[in-house]
Amino acid sequence: MSSQPLRVGVVGAGGNSRLRHIPGFRQIENVEIAGVANRSRESGEAAAREFGIPKVFDDWQALVADPDIDAVCIGTWPNMHCDVTVAALEAGKHVLCEARMARDLREARRMMAAAEKHPELVAQIVPSPFTLGVDDWIADLLVDEVLGDLLELRVRFLNGSLRDADAPMNWRINDELSGKNAMVMGILHEAILRWLKLPDLQLLATAGFGSGARPLEDGAYQDTSIPESLQIVGHPSAGPRLLYDLSQLYSGPSENSIRICGALGSIEIDLVTKKVTLAIDGKEPEVREIEDAWDVEGEFVRSIRNGDPVTKTSFADGLEYMAFTEAVWRSWTSGSPAAVSIEEQD
Repeated sequence: MSSQPLRVGVVGAGGNSRLRHIPGFRQIENVEIAGVANRSRESGEAAAREFGIPKVFDDWQALVADPDIDAVCIGTWPNMHCDVTVAALEAGKHVLCEARMARDLREARRMMAAAEKHPELVAQIVPSPFTLGVDDWIADLLVDEVLGDLLELRVRFLNGSLRDADAPMNWRINDELSGKNAMVMGILHEAILRWLKLPDLQLLATAGFGSGARPLEDGAYQDTSIPESLQIVGHPSAGPRLLYDLSQLYSGPSENSIRICGALGSIEIDLVTKKVTLAIDGKEPEVREIEDAWDVEGEFVRSIRNGDPVTKTSFADGLEYMAFTEAVWRSWTSGSPAAVSIEEQD
């Protein structure tokens, strides 16, 4: 191993950077958090004091340009992912980018093109974390066809966080910051793509809103455009029919689950209780806890040092779920079916 430490610069020291990324990198031998750029100099200095980061940059451009930075961890909202990623790769830096990959498919394609232009650099998206501890088990069950023919895959994400018409605007429902990403749609679909191939997927989506505008911090109102209720029906050329029901306007108990239904039984992934239940007809159900299997920073560093391939999540994988996000948006805004394709649509 080289005696030279891997020097990581953090752009965006928000919630997940503080919870996961900065502590994760600090636990790895011969890795340094060398610098930070946050939304303001003041907030960057606060993060530097908290985590002992030696250098604070006035803006992300200065961090990316610094020759003493080897890799960039992007912990911002989706609106900055594309620009920071492309600039970092062009500057010769490895990139770990927070999910969602981008605001839309066009930005994701720009990021992919930059990564392909620099194959010597590692480009990784932070993976959907909820099922990391059981992904391999679920995938193996489906490969072994323990459910028989797959009939339906049902996703339910239901809560009442936006039922109040005056619930404030936040970055997740602000299209300038989040783009076409609605609720946890992309995160859950990313996990599903680890278990199943869904070729030639066609879908039809419909959306609703609890309020036409929501209040900002300054008291002004901003029009809502990201769905607050979203229903999707999907049909691949092979595999189960997809039924997605996502809503933040729900009045019952909160749900967050995926159920894969087959001719011989089902797999239910309950992300509230963090349990997976395999129920095969005529057999006692098997229940597994979903353990925390987070190793994102470790995988990123191993890919840089050893050339290990990125498995969770590559830019190619990110492009797949962004294509799904784009097709959902095209369908609900047009009222027509849409094909999921990584190719840019007119």
